Amino acid sequence: MFANMFTKVGITLACLAAVSIATPIRAENPQHVQRLLNTGECSGCNLTGANLKEIRVLGADLRNANLEGANLTGANLEGADLTGANLKNANLTAAYLTNATLDRANLTDANLSAARLYNAETFGAILNGINIQNAEVYGSGISAGGDY
Repeated sequence: MFANMFTKVGITLACLAAVSIATPIRAENPQHVQRLLNTGECSGCNLTGANLKEIRVLGADLRNANLEGANLTGANLEGADLTGANLKNANLTAAYLTNATLDRANLTDANLSAARLYNAETFGAILNGINIQNAEVYGSGISAGGDY
C-alpha cells in the first residue's frame, strides 16, 4: 500500500519537475519594460528576469523596482536611483553604475564583474555573495572585504 502511494507521489513530482523545466519563467511586465525604455522612470516596476542588456537609461528612477534575475549586462545606469531595488541574482556584468544610488538595494548574488561603480552609494545595501571580479570600484561601500 505504501509502496504504491510513494510511486504515485514520485511520478507526480517527476511530472511537475518536467513541466517546470520545460516552461521558462518570465515574470517581467512588458508594459513596465516599455515604460522604462520610453521614460526612464519605473519606480516599483516588476522587471523580474527582464532582458535589459545594454540598456541606456541615465538617471533612471528604479526605486523599489524588482530586477531579480534581470540581465543588465553592459547597461548604462549612470546616476540611476535604485534605492530599495531588488537586484538579487541580477547580471550586471560590465554595467556602468557611476553615481548610482543603491541604498538599501538587495544585491545578493549579483554579478558585478567588470562593472564600473564610481561613487555609487550603497548605504544599507545587501551585498552578500556579489561578484566584483575585474570591477572598477571607487568611492563606494563595495569592496572585496565583504558587506558594509
